[in-house]
Amino acid sequence: MTDTENNEGLKSESSESREEKKKKRARPQRKTQGQIIQEALNLGPTDIQNVEKKLFIVRFLDYFSEETLDFIFKDSTLNQYIKQITTNIEDFSKGREEDRILKQSFESKGIVNIVNKLKSKSEELALSKGIKGSMDKRLRKLTLIITLPLFAAIFGLAFIPNLPIFVLFPVLCVFCMLPQLIKGSVVKKWYAFKEQNKNEIYTKNREDVMILKNFAGETLDNVRSRLIELKVPLQLIKFVLHSRDYENLTLINQKNIRGTMQYFYTFDYPADVEPFPIPETLQQYQQPLFPEKKKTEKMEKNFIVLSEMKGTDGVISHFVPTLKDKYADKINDMLNNSEFSKAPKEFKEIIPNYSKEIAIYCICGDIAEVSTVQICNWKDQFKFYLFEGKQCNCGESVYALSLMNESDEVPEELKEIFLN
Repeated sequence: MTDTENNEGLKSESSESREEKKKKRARPQRKTQGQIIQEALNLGPTDIQNVEKKLFIVRFLDYFSEETLDFIFKDSTLNQYIKQITTNIEDFSKGREEDRILKQSFESKGIVNIVNKLKSKSEELALSKGIKGSMDKRLRKLTLIITLPLFAAIFGLAFIPNLPIFVLFPVLCVFCMLPQLIKGSVVKKWYAFKEQNKNEIYTKNREDVMILKNFAGETLDNVRSRLIELKVPLQLIKFVLHSRDYENLTLINQKNIRGTMQYFYTFDYPADVEPFPIPETLQQYQQPLFPEKKKTEKMEKNFIVLSEMKGTDGVISHFVPTLKDKYADKINDMLNNSEFSKAPKEFKEIIPNYSKEIAIYCICGDIAEVSTVQICNWKDQFKFYLFEGKQCNCGESVYALSLMNESDEVPEELKEIFLN
């Protein structure tokens, strides 16, 4: 090959390289849902970003209030959250008057000081119960303590000549399984500790917890007001919280993950505001959460229906609890096609004579302690109660369905659930 041919080849490769780089630069960047909503609704560049920043603050404060023990002995993790929150709050000082008021409320309530104080008090409680570090550190330490001797044992066995495989195989099995068994035991004890002490933390620090919750509620109201001002369809904005202590929200769905409830929400429209239409380009984001559960996904199955129900005006005087596990798929489908709202009456008002003689039972035989009552609206055609029980000692969660009034007409599609 001549020098001229060689140079031409290099030029050709260089040209192709430049073309490839241009193509890569020309590829469209994958947009976030927030960016897509922003463009479809012609919003300003920071409008949706500010909503996301505020929801980040709400999610943290709500989770911290509910699961304070998850943050004990985790200074670095908590400091990162606090840094992000204070940065977001500082940005609000440059914005609308409502945002500046939110910043003033954050400072006057001393939110950061309360978070640090609750963490310190929770650590004191943990120390008094023999917990001296975070679960993560304990797991790492235990894994190291177990793994090193096992490594040494295997290393030593490797130098034994003609060692039978039946000797080495059990050692390898122990090496693989023992860390997982110990991890499972530690995690189980940790969740038991949290469950036993969660209420004590709330009771002793109720005033501080309520300040955090109140500020989270203020922030949610701020977000809702701004979304309405921007004419953003509220059903597009979905987020997860760990409690049901806030107003002006619509519960879409809920999941129990290792004994901790997660609630999926959108914002309610005010009574005097008609729902905003959703542009065609955003229709995909209106889909319900978990619309179709895969066979491999865990679905609730321990549904109980209050059969032979007697009651009027939303008050139940008699029923026979009936396990409807064989209708679990249909009930899950019915719930996924329902809208949820908190019942206006307390549980003790709905079933005033709840006792051993008239009670909802877990599949293990224990009486279910009902924690929340929701009114489900199926396809705007039929309303019914959904009673959610606290996690039973056997580890199961109890969900019970009931008519609200004995005279309610049940749609044909649902009769086998409520009447059979």
